[in-house]
Amino acid sequence: MHITSFNNGNPVDELKPLASGISATSESNYRVAIRATLIGLGVNCTLGVVKLVGGVLGQSFALISDSVNSLGDSIASVFTIVALRYAQLPPDEEHPYGHTRAEAIAGLFIAVLILASACYVGWEAIVRIGDVHPLPPIWTLWIAAANIAIKESLYRYNKAIGKRTGSTAIVANAWDHRSDALCSLAVLIGLSVIIVGGVRWIWADEVAALIVAAAIFWSGGRLLVGSISELLDPQADANFVQQVREFSSKVHGVRAVEKLWIRKTGIEYLIDIHIQVDADMTVAVGHRIGHLVRDQLIAEFAAVRDVLVHLEPFPQENNVSVNHLETTS
Repeated sequence: MHITSFNNGNPVDELKPLASGISATSESNYRVAIRATLIGLGVNCTLGVVKLVGGVLGQSFALISDSVNSLGDSIASVFTIVALRYAQLPPDEEHPYGHTRAEAIAGLFIAVLILASACYVGWEAIVRIGDVHPLPPIWTLWIAAANIAIKESLYRYNKAIGKRTGSTAIVANAWDHRSDALCSLAVLIGLSVIIVGGVRWIWADEVAALIVAAAIFWSGGRLLVGSISELLDPQADANFVQQVREFSSKVHGVRAVEKLWIRKTGIEYLIDIHIQVDADMTVAVGHRIGHLVRDQLIAEFAAVRDVLVHLEPFPQENNVSVNHLETTS
């Protein structure tokens, strides 16, 4: 029997892709991610140098520690940009799934670098506790305050871009800028205590440096865990999985979604989906439905790189074709 239509009466030849509600593409997401990272790189380099010079001239180790944080972020941004560019290389014979794992691998190296800098800053702060040094000048407060304002602005900028593109990498950068702003707040408080309280509160500078070191260590540890987790192919966010499941179920000819596995690779996703179609449908029609599911998922979700669709028979009453195959095989 040759099937020419579905249960809802829509002819196969009239199947049309569903309209996409998202106009962004994976390439545009990469461009936006690289542009945002470049902006962060320029700002972090500038702030790092300013805080380093200010910390040395102003005799503030807390400000020097904060400069290490910014300069470390600059190095991390360079690795991120290189990884994002490499991840866009097309698949080849040795890498049929593409090169998007480059971002997670770069994240491992960045995390180790961040953790090492945190340990150095923390150790130096502990060694310096109790040392007597000149009071930092009042202009060091302005450096710390300006850093808070700039970093908070970068946080809001990156968060808006991450929400628009669905890029978790940009969202992670946003929260990194927020943590930097909080570090600078600790530095500002420490410097204020010293300037107001005098020499007897000089230890507040090292305490502020320790707070910065702890924040750097936490940031590096979070990046390390996230990079390792991504390389182990965990299931994607539950909300995203549910969106994909609901959208796939609405494609013409799909009776149900049996299995759905989504893994994150860089700023993109790879989907393995098992859909159920009418058991007595021809292979050609089922193949057409599979292509519709793949094409419409890629069109609807800009972060989806590729979709592998597997067809399963949907149980029906009075359906003997599948049972006949099983008994005669």
